[in-house]
Amino acid sequence: MIGVNEDPTGSTLSARADLVLPCLDEAEALPWVLGRLPEGWRAIVVDNGSTDGSADLARSLGATVVHESRRGFGAACHAGLLAATAPYVCFCDCDGSLDPALLPGFVARIAAGESDLVLGRRRPQSRGAWPAHARAGNLALSRMLRSRTGLRLRDLGPMRAARREALLDLHLTDRRSGYPLEMVVRAADAGLRVTETDVPYLARTGRSKVTGTWRGTWQAVRDMRAVLNAPPAAPATTPAPASGPAEVTR
Repeated sequence: MIGVNEDPTGSTLSARADLVLPCLDEAEALPWVLGRLPEGWRAIVVDNGSTDGSADLARSLGATVVHESRRGFGAACHAGLLAATAPYVCFCDCDGSLDPALLPGFVARIAAGESDLVLGRRRPQSRGAWPAHARAGNLALSRMLRSRTGLRLRDLGPMRAARREALLDLHLTDRRSGYPLEMVVRAADAGLRVTETDVPYLARTGRSKVTGTWRGTWQAVRDMRAVLNAPPAAPATTPAPASGPAEVTR
């Protein structure tokens, strides 16, 4: 396994990374997720309106907590990106389905110049880890993404890594379920190299807020279809405005 501060060739990297963890009622999974944080990295837990004490628990476990009042996966992710300060930013679900300890390998590929945006291709480790309706939605989106950008990705999973400045330069605007897809589409439009690598996909802790039902899955697909149908973003000449203040606590 690639070490926390090593690239695939074994040389030591000086790269630092912030890990953004969008969070809505994930107190049950947080101890395991934060316990898998790579050494020397900072966890940014973006609380998106939890009522189960997730924010206080994350803070007690050493994470930086950002409070994002606007509901939406994209709103939480972007608030975390704006709060990040490290050269590299990683994203991971906060439900225990993905292992943050694997992310140094993602960053190593970027630092070595092999990729600009690395995505984790989810490989389910149990029968119930990835419901059929969620797989069907992901397959449909992958095909639409190929038609729109030419990228031959097999998954649009939430586990990913990139340079912070490269992500900010994409000026992402979606604040709902389309955010992860918009990141990939705009990266492709900008000429960034997008690659994927296999990661184990575990059964999540608790019920999914998006893909736990057919309705939630297809609402997400609808959001993402809107992203794919949008025209390519015009090159920005000035920085995009911040998406609104987010409260940061430690």
